[in-house]
Amino acid sequence: MSNDNEILLDKGKQNDLKLKAVRKEGEPTPAFKGASWAALLVGVTAYLIGLYNATMQLNEKGYYFAVLVFGLYSAVSLQKAVRDKEEGIPVTNIYYGISWFALIVSISLMVIGLYNAGSIDLSEKGFYGMAFVLSLFAAITVQKNIRDAQRARDRD
Repeated sequence: MSNDNEILLDKGKQNDLKLKAVRKEGEPTPAFKGASWAALLVGVTAYLIGLYNATMQLNEKGYYFAVLVFGLYSAVSLQKAVRDKEEGIPVTNIYYGISWFALIVSISLMVIGLYNAGSIDLSEKGFYGMAFVLSLFAAITVQKNIRDAQRARDRD
């Protein structure tokens, strides 16, 4: 009976070793990478479909599009700056400060724009806010996954 259990344990160890051989130490799992990309695509696509179908003027749609692009860029830039600092990679204080400032400004522009949008229903405002936040979070996660995967490849 114990021999059967030992054989099962050995097979389990072999499967673990195979998984480790495929996925390097510190690299995110394929499921996590896929979920991150899916969240980014869902967030950005939903936001853009909402803008396309909105009854607002073209200049308003442009404003919300620009805020999304600005927010995505500033979130990824800040994540990179924070991680660089933690890992001892030199980051100038001005770049670090500008990264924080840009993210705060992009979020503020979204909040102020939605607060002052009289032609948008409250449910639509919530939709834009949630799609925006999902997109920012997912962009940060995708960038982190790419960096972790690259670091795992560079170790070998």
